[in-house]
Amino acid sequence: QVQLVESGGGLAQAGGSLRLSCAGSGRTISKYVMGWFRQAPGKEREFVAAITWNGGTTPYADSVKGRFTISRDNAKNTVYLQMNSLKPEDTALYYCAKYRVIYGFDNPHHPDNYDSWGQGTQVTVSS
Repeated sequence: QVQLVESGGGLAQAGGSLRLSCAGSGRTISKYVMGWFRQAPGKEREFVAAITWNGGTTPYADSVKGRFTISRDNAKNTVYLQMNSLKPEDTALYYCAKYRVIYGFDNPHHPDNYDSWGQGTQVTVSS
């Protein structure tokens, strides 16, 4: 079982940037799709971005496309989310997650397809 720990959240002003990290331990994540999701108070968890095992495919939610960039460093067992041009509506608890199947990539937008989750890191964007 892999353990995932997110970091890098905090308070930012609108238009600012933050970089989230997700470090895996206990098992390699290099053969799995990794995803970022977020959940705002009173809302359902929503897909943000995902990245295939080799970084070759990176789907994004329409709401973050062009502003956020997902990347990974398999040697460090770590996934990143660079968030630029932040908006108040980006305020949420951000989670990283490991896809449930090695080299699987079926519907990476759906949280049910992920079987390991971090504890989340809070991102707050002020206007």
